[in-house]
Amino acid sequence: MLNSKTLNSYTSKRHSPFSTVSPSLFLTRAPLALAIASALSTSAFAQTDAIDKPDPSTEMEVMVVTADFRSSSLEKMPSSITVIDSQKIQDESAQHFEDLLNSIANFNWSGGSSRPKYFQIRGVGEQEQYQGAPNSSVGYIIDDIDLSGIGMVSSMYDLQQVEVLRGPQGTRYGANALAGLIYLKSNDPTDVFEHGAEVSLGDDDLRTFSGFSSGPLTDSGKLLYRVSLQQHQQNGYHDNLYLGRDDTNGRDEFSGRAKLRWYATDDLQFDLTVLHADFDNGYDVWSLTNSPTQTTSDQPGVDSQRTTGAGFKATYSGAETFELTSLTSFANTDHHYSYDGDWSNPEYWASKQCSENSNLAPCQYDYFWDKTGQRKTVSQEFRLSSTEQGRIFADSTDWLLGVYGMNLKEDNQLYSEYNAWPDEVLDSEYEATNYALFGQLDTDQGSDYALSVGLRLERRNSHYSDTNNDNFDPSETMWGGHIAVSKVLNDSHNAYVRVARGYKAGGFNMTLPVELNDKKEFSTETLYNYEIGLKSHWLAGLIDTNLALFYMDRQDQQVAASQQDPDKPQRFILFTENAGSSNNYGAELDATWYATDNLQIYSSLGWLETAYGDYQYQDKYGTEVDLSGRDLAHSPHLTYSLGGTYRTNSGWFTNLNLSGKSEFYYSDSNESRSEPYTIVNARVGYEASAWSAYLWGRNLFNEEYGVRGFYFGNEPDNGWAEKQYIRYGDPRQIGVTFNVKFM
Repeated sequence: MLNSKTLNSYTSKRHSPFSTVSPSLFLTRAPLALAIASALSTSAFAQTDAIDKPDPSTEMEVMVVTADFRSSSLEKMPSSITVIDSQKIQDESAQHFEDLLNSIANFNWSGGSSRPKYFQIRGVGEQEQYQGAPNSSVGYIIDDIDLSGIGMVSSMYDLQQVEVLRGPQGTRYGANALAGLIYLKSNDPTDVFEHGAEVSLGDDDLRTFSGFSSGPLTDSGKLLYRVSLQQHQQNGYHDNLYLGRDDTNGRDEFSGRAKLRWYATDDLQFDLTVLHADFDNGYDVWSLTNSPTQTTSDQPGVDSQRTTGAGFKATYSGAETFELTSLTSFANTDHHYSYDGDWSNPEYWASKQCSENSNLAPCQYDYFWDKTGQRKTVSQEFRLSSTEQGRIFADSTDWLLGVYGMNLKEDNQLYSEYNAWPDEVLDSEYEATNYALFGQLDTDQGSDYALSVGLRLERRNSHYSDTNNDNFDPSETMWGGHIAVSKVLNDSHNAYVRVARGYKAGGFNMTLPVELNDKKEFSTETLYNYEIGLKSHWLAGLIDTNLALFYMDRQDQQVAASQQDPDKPQRFILFTENAGSSNNYGAELDATWYATDNLQIYSSLGWLETAYGDYQYQDKYGTEVDLSGRDLAHSPHLTYSLGGTYRTNSGWFTNLNLSGKSEFYYSDSNESRSEPYTIVNARVGYEASAWSAYLWGRNLFNEEYGVRGFYFGNEPDNGWAEKQYIRYGDPRQIGVTFNVKFM
């Protein structure tokens, strides 16, 4: 098993000279960044000639999955997992998680925010969170700091890897990972000095300044540090014709991370991570004309999030039979989300004729929606895991036992205004406390068989109250786990069968009209995932493949529904309810071909079939709509990607990649659907031993592709007739990047 000092040392078979050192150094905003830049500028450049290019023939791939209890190689994990390493992140010029997610099989996101934070894995996940208790189906964790449901602060800078675990993670993560988990692992401190700086410029007034510094703080090498900082700005691709501005959808994003690692003794290690992210983004993307780049709103919205978090890990390995691990995390987040609900301006509406008591008159329609929130989470986990000497059952079985506790508090203030009058005013308070016991056994069965069994028992107590006199105190006990059997078929193939049970807590709906009182509460959802997989090396390791087939049985499926209020068409009634059992099934394939020492080709393919269970709902006119058997929202049947990287021995570099999806439904409450699309990206450049320069382009053919859609009436002069409205993804962007790195 890899120890804590070597988990960060994996490299890829075919890579650039820089794969062992992440690029960049920072030049803006924070005094700490300026201090680092000043210290490095006087002497570091003189050291660059000492950097030698590594020999690819001497390095073997060890792709380590860090999100599980025991960090293990990807090929040995009996589960469908995609790992995107730092080399691919750099090769594709990914600045944010948004730039990578289209390359993940059976993965989708809902574009109702300035950056992705609502995700779907295998068709399961949320599309929005306008009000109510935060309760995510897809976990989102950065360096052991839980940001589920608020994962928009996900810069890819100085990241070791992205891990996407598909299917319920009931043993490891419990209630927030019904559909799966996204885990971002940043680079750890190093025992030698490494520094870097990076600048990117592009159209849409893009400016990104980044930097990192890492190394020992003491001569003994027992105290190490790493600091990485990034400031990203751009206008946001939209022109507001009414205000005459091109930055109402702008992005102003700061990300900072500091890490300390202390080898206190030979048996005791401490790791501290401090994260601060300040994303002060605009939100102005909707248009009555469905323009992908032009708006006419008079009150552009915002989508901002400021998160400060910390994770503290202590590992004691001095006992003969066990290792003790303590994980403590804290996160404090302030978020603000607002939008112009009429999507236009008073002059536009005054030019239209609306029906008032059978008489035509100029329209008056002005609607604005605004919500602020404050979230705090504190969690603590203790776990004991066996050492080689502590194995049980005739030294055949590793064991693990743990306890977990988390407290989450979130206060929200909602205010909407219709024609200069308050329309909806609601202040709410929510608190949830979770306690869990968990355990896992991993047994060598002999004859190259391995058995893994895990179980988690979780208790959740919560309280909700608001100024509308809604009060709820739901509490429940839930359980999840897994059984997996794997078999090493030969040196090249490893097969597995896995059954996992996940759960998502029940909840409540607030501010419902009297006729919907029967929908005040909804029940816990459970999901059984049945999966078989094959992880293989072909042609003496030139081709790696990971194939998984799955079948998901969802019981008491939670469905997010909405109705446009017929008496107040500017307002929507939002609620969650349980549908009958439903089944999803499909397959995922990840493949990499090391064609030559200079050429690497990679691809992913996802196939997904989803369906509602027995589910009917009533539209705003009281007409019953039956969705039984229909595809779930944001669940395309096909997701795919194909890419390739070529490096010459003289230092020239090129990467070309494409990704796409088939059509999918935008919502659980209507029949509006996207169009299928394919996006093409490219990057070319030159890489020297201490610097590199690149020209890159995203969405080169300027594909118009929908990432979120609504179907409702938003134009009074047309009798509030229902119509499809689409939010489009980012158009074409061209830019350049220059970076240096030195030791």
